[in-house]
Amino acid sequence: MARYVMLIDSGVCMNCKACVVACQQRNHVPYGLSRNWVRETDSASSPCGAAFQPGACMHCDDPSCVRACPTGATWKNRDGAVEIDRSRCIGCGSCIDACPYHARFRHPLTGTADKCDYCRGSTPGQTPACVAVCPTHCRIFGDADDPASDAAKALASRKAVHVIPAGSGARPTLAYLDATTPAELPAGSTGSRLDAMRPLARGVKWTGGLVLAALAGTFVRQLVKSSEKEDEELERERRNAEGGRDKEDKA
Repeated sequence: MARYVMLIDSGVCMNCKACVVACQQRNHVPYGLSRNWVRETDSASSPCGAAFQPGACMHCDDPSCVRACPTGATWKNRDGAVEIDRSRCIGCGSCIDACPYHARFRHPLTGTADKCDYCRGSTPGQTPACVAVCPTHCRIFGDADDPASDAAKALASRKAVHVIPAGSGARPTLAYLDATTPAELPAGSTGSRLDAMRPLARGVKWTGGLVLAALAGTFVRQLVKSSEKEDEELERERRNAEGGRDKEDKA
């Protein structure tokens, strides 16, 4: 049985967020939400003054999300992936609250929990989208028990570092190669640049709503005016017809 893991070399991440966009597109993730992220922190040693750390669901061993689920809708597969059966998910949010990495969210259309599943829900058997598009190959995915896989080779030649939030007792399988940013950073953050876009997105949504409301009001007013005009024309025709009949009677 394969044991799939994801490894990340943060040192070569350039914060292009191609992994985030590719995941959203392949898995039909609604705008404003994401299954993965890139954290951005200040770094005096970096030429650009910042360090970048990609992340996603940690596919933990003995996951707290699995233990929190009351219906058994989420489980740890024997090949290492933590998955969700959406037909059994009741949308209670217990697994979302239980995840110390904030790697889960409630899908606004289905109402069920959503997260990284190595893209097996959308394209079974294919390389995860985030791994396939990374221009610097900072994400590595494969069978850790297969010596020929890139994942196994990386684990054999480099140090694997895990992010474990204080007091969580988490046992993540996603590992960072050689180094990682501090574990106390807000897990699941998409980075200051994307975070800054959220108020703008909300503003655009409100503006769009106001524009639609204004258009709808104009449309209704035009309907009312058209209806009133038609009534006036009908009334004039009725009066003209009655006037014609009166003239005929007098004649």
